[in-house]
Amino acid sequence: MAPAFMWNSSKTVCVMDASGQLGSALVRRLLQRGYTVHAAVHDREELQCYKRQSIENKKLRVFNSDPLDYHSIMDALKGCCALFYSFELPSDNPTYDEYMGELEVRAAHNVLEACAQTDTIDKVVFTSSATAVIWRGQHHHNTTTLPPHLDEKNWSDVNFCKKFKLWHGLSKTIAEKTAWALAMDRGVNMVSINGGLLMCPNLSIKDPYLLGAAEMFKDGVFVTVDIEFLVDAHICVFEDSSSYGRYLCFNRIINCNEDADTLANMLLPSSPLSSPPHTLEENRVYHQQRISNEKLNKLMVEYESGLQEEEASADDV
Repeated sequence: MAPAFMWNSSKTVCVMDASGQLGSALVRRLLQRGYTVHAAVHDREELQCYKRQSIENKKLRVFNSDPLDYHSIMDALKGCCALFYSFELPSDNPTYDEYMGELEVRAAHNVLEACAQTDTIDKVVFTSSATAVIWRGQHHHNTTTLPPHLDEKNWSDVNFCKKFKLWHGLSKTIAEKTAWALAMDRGVNMVSINGGLLMCPNLSIKDPYLLGAAEMFKDGVFVTVDIEFLVDAHICVFEDSSSYGRYLCFNRIINCNEDADTLANMLLPSSPLSSPPHTLEENRVYHQQRISNEKLNKLMVEYESGLQEEEASADDV
């Protein structure tokens, strides 16, 4: 069966917010693939950095865009066939709380409404999180009653997130549901990427995704993703015209204590409280994986095959 890719590098796409780890990586990869990119940036320092880059690369255009400012979103979307959207915490308030969740929901509403009003937009790739999938209600801590696995059909329980102050999961769940409701109501072609914990050089114990990490570990749903895989997943679901709905995105699961210790040492490398080495017997602690990314993996097979063909063609030139 032929792949259903719609890749056309003569097209113009928008990346918002282009200042974060994901956004900046997406901009680089899309430019490498030949797209013209509108980099929508809120952070002033990043804005100046992108403006310097745009002098050397005519396919890069830079926009000062605030997701809470509807008109600035519309300006960035002009002439674009697609939007890659991710919400970035403001530098002056880099933590999740109930207030930040409200801002994320408002931003999602503004962005989808702007896409609905932009005739040239054919597709929206909306970045959400696995935390919008994994948090469940009364059965959460009883592993004997958990489903065999969670996938894109599952949603986090909003009331459960509120009760235990799981602000990251709450914000991502409500923001994504808001985006889906608007997309369906206004006829916007949208797909979402529900990524695991992003493994990046500046990852710290303060990352809001990590709230409730012990429970994720015990439930077999503590998943992580590398930036390269996350970027590939975003471009894959954009370029493949058959993509639809939600896609859980991760390429590693932390479900044994050895992996948990490795992550803990990465987050707290110099902590005097680091746990002592486990005995061989203790290293056998293992929690059954209860989350699936099969839907994305099937789509990525064709995408990765296409990348290999591109690389082979480039080598022949």
